[in-house]
Amino acid sequence: MSVEKVFWNNPYLTQIDASVQSSDGEVITLDKTIFYAFSGGQESDSGFIGGLTVIRAEKRDKEIFYTIDSGNSLKPGQSVSVSIDWPRRYRLMRLHFAAELVLELVFRNYDSPEKTGAHISENKARLDFMWEGNISGIFPVLQEKLARIIEGNLEIHSRFSDPENETRYWEIEGFGKAACGGTHLRRTGEIGEIRLKRNNIGRGRERIEITLADPHLNPYGGTPGITSPPLS
Repeated sequence: MSVEKVFWNNPYLTQIDASVQSSDGEVITLDKTIFYAFSGGQESDSGFIGGLTVIRAEKRDKEIFYTIDSGNSLKPGQSVSVSIDWPRRYRLMRLHFAAELVLELVFRNYDSPEKTGAHISENKARLDFMWEGNISGIFPVLQEKLARIIEGNLEIHSRFSDPENETRYWEIEGFGKAACGGTHLRRTGEIGEIRLKRNNIGRGRERIEITLADPHLNPYGGTPGITSPPLS
């Protein structure tokens, strides 16, 4: 049985108790987790399992394998605390959804150019497109549309389209809907002001780099802890 991915139901949790399902050398699996593994361009969380540093989180099919710092003494059946670096997670969530909005707006307004790459780290997100000319020419329009969506503080719905195969999507009523299995914000206003930068990566490809004007913004006034922040 694959791990229960609690980060989908509540991406604002920073700590839970779980049970070790398997332990092989320095690699373990859990019965449930809030620790996101690299997928879809979004980097893994960082944090601790049973007080031990997680070196790597790797998704294989529906399972997530965690490589623990040297000295792993965790045993199957053992109860452990799972905690993540919340400031890192929240920056990833904000940049991830900023990239989702940019992608949707580019597809919708500029004839769906081919996307050739994407990556979301805690410091910036990037989207690569096959593009003729200088992509920064569309930035003024993008920034205006993005500002309206973010300032509108629209609700973001995240749901399963196929629970058995763990296929998910996000949707903003009246704006758009897209398949995505990342960790999502609850409202667009949480993104805050963003900045766009162009990078010409060659061979007919253009890159949009996205950064947060205030990477430390937290509209909830501190770490949400293990209870969800309010929707309002």
